Amino acid sequence: MNVLLLYNPRSGTRSFQAQLDYVVEQFQKIELQIIPYRLENMDKLEAYLKTLDISQFKKFIISGGDGTVHQVVNKMMKLGIDVPIAIFPTGTANDFSQYFGIPKDIEGMTKVALSDQYSSCDLGKINEQYFINVASFGNLVDISQRVNEQTKNVLGVLAYYIKGIEEIPKLRTFKAKIESDNLVIEEDIYFVLIMNGKSAGGFRKLAPYSDISDGLLDVLVFKKCPVLDLMPLMIQVLGGEHPKSDYIHYIQSKQVKVSCNEEITSDLDGEQGPRLPLEIEVVNHAIRVNTYVTE
Repeated sequence: MNVLLLYNPRSGTRSFQAQLDYVVEQFQKIELQIIPYRLENMDKLEAYLKTLDISQFKKFIISGGDGTVHQVVNKMMKLGIDVPIAIFPTGTANDFSQYFGIPKDIEGMTKVALSDQYSSCDLGKINEQYFINVASFGNLVDISQRVNEQTKNVLGVLAYYIKGIEEIPKLRTFKAKIESDNLVIEEDIYFVLIMNGKSAGGFRKLAPYSDISDGLLDVLVFKKCPVLDLMPLMIQVLGGEHPKSDYIHYIQSKQVKVSCNEEITSDLDGEQGPRLPLEIEVVNHAIRVNTYVTE
């Protein structure tokens, strides 16, 4: 039986290639053959996946950050590939794997991937694309796209915080309409986060009530507020105390519709998403993920 290892050579500190032999050795000990595939072009990946006999693969391992997992999962969903995934969190923020407590050391992440312990996981679907962790639109949400790769590799998550502080003076509001299962909001806002997981961009408590398998999305609408209140609000976000803020709507919903009169682009797991208007829904138990094994 085979295991397909899809790895992004540019993720994080770019050190995963040096650890590849260890992974191959551990899987061969249990008579599983690792087939490595170097991720460079997603169109080429799609063509490659179409050539495979998926019945010969026990699971896929994805090595990279949230953006890499996002892209691979989208190809799997598009092609109807239903095999479990294991995650090697070798990227910058690794928020999706953080939810499951997957270790960041090669021994720990390999131990998880060797196991047969899986958790069912929801996906978000936005127009015709999927997101694993977070969809967002408005100001600040595309920071991960605008921080250059070298800076991310040197500073890690700190690079996002620095860039965010730089952008605060440029913040402006726009009027949007957000329709959820039980609430319609139409007002001036800064940005919106639609969370499947709990964290994004290294902010570990963004969606403290989120459950990645409950069939609900957690929607955070950051409303217009006085500029002097922005920094205290960000401190609340760091501590996970923001749901009680007067400047935030916190909603749980199976589906969300978003529209506005401006040209606003979304961000999906750190990758560029479609322009508004958006129709967002949850796909309950869409994938299976290798999860942490306790002794």
